[in-house]
Amino acid sequence: MFGISTILFKRKKPILGTIILTDKCNLTCKHCAVNNVSCVIYPYENIKKEMLLLYQQGIRILFFCGGETFLWEDKGKNLRDLVIEAKSMGFLIVNIVTNGTFKLDLPEADLILLSLDGTRKNHNDIRGNTYDKILDNISNAAFDNICLYMAINKINIKDIEEVCEVAKEQKNVRAVSFNFHTPYPDTESLCLSQEEKQSCCNRIEQLIKKGYPIFNLKSAFRYIVNNSFKTPCYQCVVMENGKQFICGRCVEVEGLCESCGYFFAAEYAMVFDGNIKVILDMLKTYLKYV
Repeated sequence: MFGISTILFKRKKPILGTIILTDKCNLTCKHCAVNNVSCVIYPYENIKKEMLLLYQQGIRILFFCGGETFLWEDKGKNLRDLVIEAKSMGFLIVNIVTNGTFKLDLPEADLILLSLDGTRKNHNDIRGNTYDKILDNISNAAFDNICLYMAINKINIKDIEEVCEVAKEQKNVRAVSFNFHTPYPDTESLCLSQEEKQSCCNRIEQLIKKGYPIFNLKSAFRYIVNNSFKTPCYQCVVMENGKQFICGRCVEVEGLCESCGYFFAAEYAMVFDGNIKVILDMLKTYLKYV
């Protein structure tokens, strides 16, 4: 099975790759520190080279991220063309990350990770007046490959249950995936305390037990709350404009790894460290929602 040797021998070989298509975005969200820094749309030839490089490294799970991914187009190609090309190249899973304000017509993607950051009021406070448009786009999506993506922070900490209700009610949504806010420079005030993180994980675990579609591994929660997982996660890499980062671009920000709020980073770190409980939890969850 793909990746099994990495787990068995605890190798640092990457298996999951992310390509940043652009940092251009139509939103200026309160918690985001990476949008519209350069507003450059990276050329198709560069993106294709990065895909080939990641594939040659043995990576078979690919994410396209931004900025806003649906803003990417170059040489007559758009995001759909990239997803189709990645699939034909041999990537087993191809996911995209979006803010959900564009038409969601991308059935070729395995998952569309779409940001919904709380109730209408709090989401709009964080992301601007976009909540109703996003819900409309979800309802009219071409396929049921959407996974909601919520970054929990000081503003929306009470909204976990409401977002889970949306995931449960919307026919085109498979699940919801949570992260904690990672305190990038100038966003530190949104970061949760350890006690708040524990409370959130307790609530999420109860929702999992009640059958809500949640794409997180409860077996990894204590490592996430305590930031006791190994960082950076060497099995995940990010490419942006020809530069490769281990785990994520934030790895270069001093002290940020120790405050990492990305659930997937803890989950993958525990899987590739050979934690049997987390491995089994991941297999069960991924088979259910991917």
